[in-house]
Formats: sequence, structure tokens, C-alpha cells
Amino acid sequence: MTDTPRRVAIRAGHVVAFDGRGHRMLRDGVVVVEHGRILHVGPRFEGAVDATVDGGAGVLTPGLISTHAHISGSPLDRSFIEDRGRAQFWYSGLFEMLPVRAGAQDAEASRACVDFSMAELLRGGVTTVMEIGGEGEYAVERAAQYGLRLYMGLTFRSGHWLTRDGRRVVWEWDEAHGRQGLARAIEFFHKHDGAHGDLVRCYWAPSQVDTCTAELLREAKRWADDTRRPYTIHTSQSVVEFNEMLARQGATPVAWLHDVGVLGENTVLGHAIIVGGSSWTNYPDGDVRIMAEAGCSVAHAVWVFARRGVIMESFARYKAAGVNMSLGTDTNPQSVIEAMRWAAVCSKIAERNTEATTAADVFDAATLGGARALGRDDLGRIAPGAAADLILWKGASWGMTPLRDPVKNIVYNATAEDIERVWVAGRPVVEHGRVLAADEPAILAALQAGGERMWPRMDRFDWAGRVADVLSPSTYPEWR
Repeated sequence: MTDTPRRVAIRAGHVVAFDGRGHRMLRDGVVVVEHGRILHVGPRFEGAVDATVDGGAGVLTPGLISTHAHISGSPLDRSFIEDRGRAQFWYSGLFEMLPVRAGAQDAEASRACVDFSMAELLRGGVTTVMEIGGEGEYAVERAAQYGLRLYMGLTFRSGHWLTRDGRRVVWEWDEAHGRQGLARAIEFFHKHDGAHGDLVRCYWAPSQVDTCTAELLREAKRWADDTRRPYTIHTSQSVVEFNEMLARQGATPVAWLHDVGVLGENTVLGHAIIVGGSSWTNYPDGDVRIMAEAGCSVAHAVWVFARRGVIMESFARYKAAGVNMSLGTDTNPQSVIEAMRWAAVCSKIAERNTEATTAADVFDAATLGGARALGRDDLGRIAPGAAADLILWKGASWGMTPLRDPVKNIVYNATAEDIERVWVAGRPVVEHGRVLAADEPAILAALQAGGERMWPRMDRFDWAGRVADVLSPSTYPEWR
């Protein structure tokens, strides 16, 4: 890698700059970067620079943030997980499809997923990702290679769910296993937090509300508070989970987390969609108010639910209540651009109101909301002192022309193809739409090979011994 010039000026026709209160549009602006941080933002700069990037009519924005990702597995959801779900489980893929995919996937395929995911995220303008998973060591290593800002949380839990008959979900418990998982997470934290010049930070990730004991959750929260790092947990992600927690604890998942004492400003709730007051639960309201009063954040991974016919009810309602909203990628495609679009549109549908959730609302969630969830006032904004995590969007392209309101174009029209350059901590990581550290043919070949090893093994991990083509039939029959 060649050395990045010490002081670089980036000029663009439009800059989404932060004035201390919110994003503002700066026409014909210049942003000066030095030592990985933003030195200056304004219409002009009189000082000396070592290099200048002329963005022409392009649009300079903060890098996007994904607060919920599974980069070591999500790419292998493709062409298997879609269009399938059992009504018995309210069409959730958690109890039949995902355990089969995870069980059949080998370690080499997981590493292929990490490489694919990091390249996919960067080319789509994601500069910071909150990864929830098990390939921690490899992810930390590859983050430095690609230049992706990584928050890495090793998961741990006291039990797991399974179905033995496709009709009922049961939970098997092993608290000692959960304690061992937390111990591994503690060791991992001490080894890797702050790695690669603080490009990598670690956090605390008990897996799911229905698979962790109160004691394990509280101990992990103490670690999060003591280390001043985020604490994330999957919650309110299925009707099965919601009903189980009501039966087991006499409270909704969100209310139980509040009772246990683990909601707070550093808590990031993964999903929080199947809540009291939603049409999926037919249960009294209250969860949204609890989240807002606790000051926690929601990582809204809209697409993983929308493709199953489930939407948050609604982004607008959560935001109006005072919940800090951020966006996650979760499954595939791993695109915060798509997440912004789907979050806005699904909220409009839920509210039956085109003004309910705007481009500004979801762009804020993808930048400032994600930064707040991470406890970072130096991310998600273009302001002096902030990290130089930046995207230069094309000023003339299929998704950005005609250019009048750049943020509306980004949210409602753009794709990764409309991104020209990306920087993380001032380091160029994408140029002319190409991820600089990515060997694309090798990455794609490794992922394809991982899938071809995985699909024939799926029957070994299905309760009924079904092969992949039965679990997920091809869209069309074979030519005969």
C-alpha cells in the first residue's frame, strides 16, 4: 500500500456537512483531511495541502454505518433462504432454515464470507460495521487488509433453540457453555480491542433474549459498562420468541430486558420489531416507550424481515417516541443504501403516509444514529475532528442524475455503482468503484466453492433429513 499524503483537500459540488446540530448541505465545498481526521470543512481553504481530490459535481457524504451484521455467514443465505418459511413459525427462518445453513457451512466458507462481505460493504459505502459472530480472529485480520472499521463482538449464550418435528420450538440449556463463551469474549476483548490503530474495537454480544439467562446478561452488561463499549442482543425478532418470553417470564422480551437491568444508552437492540403494540403480537403497547425511556438504540435490519412480509410498525413511531434509530444489514445483500430505501418505504406503508419517514430520517439513521449507537461522536458526520470516513458519490450517473437533492437521490435511486471513492480514516479503500484490497475473482470463486460444499450437506442438519432442493426448491424446474 502506498503512503497516503499527509494533508489532502477533497472538493465536491455538494457536501453533506455537520454543523453541530445536524447535517447541512454545503454547495461547492472543500473538506481537508489530515492524519486520518477531518481538519477543515467549508466553502474554501486557504492553507497548504499535499494533494487535492477534485470531485467535480460529485457528492461527498459521511461513510455509512451498519450496526447489525453477520459477515461470516450472510452471503451464503443467497438463493437458499428466500421465499421459504413455515406458517407454524410465522414464516421466520430462524428455526429451520438458518440452523441448517449454519450447520452445513464449513470454516473455509465462513472465511470466504468475511472477505466477500468486507468488499461488498465497502463498495456500498459502509465504512463501519458492527459484526456479530464467531470468525473474530479472521475478521480482525482482514479488517486491516481491507481498511474497514470493525466493531467485533463474539457471541455467547446459555442455550439454543431447535425443532425436532417442524411444529414446536424447544430450548436446550447449558449455562456453563454460556459462561465459557463470555470468558472467550473477555479474552478476545483484551487481545483485540483497539487493534490496527483503533480501526478495530470490540464490544459485548450475548446472542438472543430467549437463549441467555438473566445472570449471563447482567454480567455481560457490567463488562460493557466498565469498558464503555456497546452491548447488543437480538430481541423481539419472532412471534415464537415473543410468545415464549411471555410464557417463561411473564413479560415481553423488551420488558424483561428492562426488568433484568440491561437496557441503557450503550444497549443496541437487534431488530426489536415483534413488540407489544404491533399487529404481530396482539399485545398491549409499551415496549417502544420502554426503549425510549432507557435511552437504548435499535439496529433496524429492515430487509431480513421485509422479504418475509414483516415490517416494523413503524420506524416513524419509534423515532417520534425518542428511540435512537440505526440501520443494520444482517442478511444479504449487505447494503445500507438498500436499508435506507426499505426503511423509508416500509415506514410509509405502515403509516399510510408518504411524509412519515423521509430521506433525512433514514440517512440520519445510517450515519448519526449509528454513531450514537456506538457511542462515537466522531463518526457519521463531516466535521472538524471527526474521523475521515467519507464517500464520494458520482455527480453524473444512472442513479444520481438529475442532481437536485443529493440525499433523496442516494436514498431512493442510488446503488453501489454510483459510488466513486471511499475513505476510512483518510485511507483510500475504494477508487473508481473498485475495492482496492479485493481480488474479486478469487473472492467470488471462494464463495461459490463454499456454497457448493455446503448445499449437499444440508440434509445432515435438518430435523427431517431434507436435502437443499426440498428445503428450498429451485425457482423454476429443470429443462427436460
